[in-house]
Amino acid sequence: MISSLLLLHSFLAFFFSSDINNAKKNNKRQFMTEQTAPTRLMSLIPFGVFLALFLGTGIALTLQDVEFAFYQLPASVAIIPAIIVAICMGKESVTNQVQQFIEGAGHSNIITMCVIYLLAGAFAVVAKATGSVDASVQLGLAVFPDYLIIPGLFLVAAFLSTAMGTSVGTIAAIAPIAAGFIDTAGLNPALVAGSILSGAIFGDNLSIISDTTIASTRSQGAHMKDKFRVNFKFALPAAIVALTIFTFIGGSAQYQSNEAIDIVGLVPYVVILVLALSGVNVFVVLLVGILLAAVTGFINNGYQLSALIQDINKGFANVQDVFILALFIGGLSELVRRQGGLNALTQSLKKLAGKLSPNNPKRASGLGIASLAFSANFFTANNTVSIIITGETAKELADDGNISPAESASLLDIFACINQGLLPYGAQALLLGATIGISPVDVIVYAFYPMILFFAAIFAFWRITK
Repeated sequence: MISSLLLLHSFLAFFFSSDINNAKKNNKRQFMTEQTAPTRLMSLIPFGVFLALFLGTGIALTLQDVEFAFYQLPASVAIIPAIIVAICMGKESVTNQVQQFIEGAGHSNIITMCVIYLLAGAFAVVAKATGSVDASVQLGLAVFPDYLIIPGLFLVAAFLSTAMGTSVGTIAAIAPIAAGFIDTAGLNPALVAGSILSGAIFGDNLSIISDTTIASTRSQGAHMKDKFRVNFKFALPAAIVALTIFTFIGGSAQYQSNEAIDIVGLVPYVVILVLALSGVNVFVVLLVGILLAAVTGFINNGYQLSALIQDINKGFANVQDVFILALFIGGLSELVRRQGGLNALTQSLKKLAGKLSPNNPKRASGLGIASLAFSANFFTANNTVSIIITGETAKELADDGNISPAESASLLDIFACINQGLLPYGAQALLLGATIGISPVDVIVYAFYPMILFFAAIFAFWRITK
């Protein structure tokens, strides 16, 4: 029973420490609360409420054959009843608890992450509107010969997802093109879908500007370029094996591009990748990307300032759900922390990790972080959400196991993305299935990359923790 509760409630929290600016009296009261409530697992009930609503609604709608069932109830709405439950469970006045909630939501890490989300959303929309996305797809497909079209789709999806920072956006751009030549070329649609999904997950996991990278690096205090380097060591071997498999079992297709290749459209993506890997501040990287995309659009097709303003606003709107969720998770986590829930969860996971590898604390903590992210994504079907709500607990495990911030951020991101790539009810499989005309279950059958990455990441981490 206890292990079930730990699994259900292991998706928690985000970036909080004591508020050093509080009055001495408040600091003393907070210290006393944290010392006298180290095992209050009951304080985790609000997170259970959130997950029960989110997961329960998805299952119920799935049984009713509703499309995208797990995305009908936004996570930012499902968490509101959980916040109410947390306040009702608290022993302090409603006024004090609301203040605590606001302090949590306004934490500097939360606000920083939210602003990055806004800029990343704006860049994605502007790049799409100005033709950079289409230019990347057309160039990629034109490079590969007929007999390498399946591994070629993997590489195109990988590049585009790395540049755009979104696996769903990548699939939306590539899947319609792939669907157009599946029938005429006699290709296995499930194999095509698996190749695209694999490449999209590869790029999303590595991308400097993806939601998952932003959430994992901010929660673990890691630099994005450091996380990329660690992540790449895990991802590259898995990608090579997956490419080899796709090459051997893939067929050929006659594909003719109907559009001229636009090299200029690739400039924004190339520049932001170079700047990000050079260690330039992410705010600067994204702002430069937006401006470059706008300039290339103006040169190529007369993209106007009025359109830029509208697209930036649309990009902001596209990340509204994750923006609000990050704020609400921050506030809820602070309430639960004050009530002793996060201390209880952290202590329980430390004990569990110690049993997994009693003689190797670093390996035990790494396995704990990996299982935490993987399990959380299974219940939320959203890799960004799962990272946000497990960030603080993962950070505690990393500190205890002497795992570097870049390593813990990589583990969080990798195992959340692995699970996301294998979920038939995830947005990626659902979108591919709907576009190509196959079952989401068929989509994940050939998703070789996340399958291989699962074992490659465990093996690699096992070796470096000997």
